[in-house]
Amino acid sequence: MDWRVAASVFVVIFLAELGDKTQLTTMIMAAQSKSVIPVFIGAASALVLTSFLGVAFGDAVTRIVPVRYIRLVAGAMFITMGALLILKPGTK
Repeated sequence: MDWRVAASVFVVIFLAELGDKTQLTTMIMAAQSKSVIPVFIGAASALVLTSFLGVAFGDAVTRIVPVRYIRLVAGAMFITMGALLILKPGTK
C-alpha cells in the first residue's frame, strides 16, 4: 500500500469536507439528537459508502477513458460551473 497516496487523499478530503453542508448537517443532527453515536455511525457510514462509490466509478471509468480526458472534462466542468456562478444575476 502506498501510504503517501493515502495520506494525500486524507488531507485533501479532510480539508474539502471541513465546513461543507454535510458537516453542518451532521452537526445540526447531533445537536438535535439525544444520542450522538447513531449520528456518528450514520454519517461515517454514508461517507464511507460515497467514497467507495467514487473510487469504484473512478476505477471503472479509467479503464475505458484515458485519465487525460477525464481531467480535461472535469476541469472544463469546474470552469463552466464557476463562470455560471459568477455570471448568474443576483436574486433579491
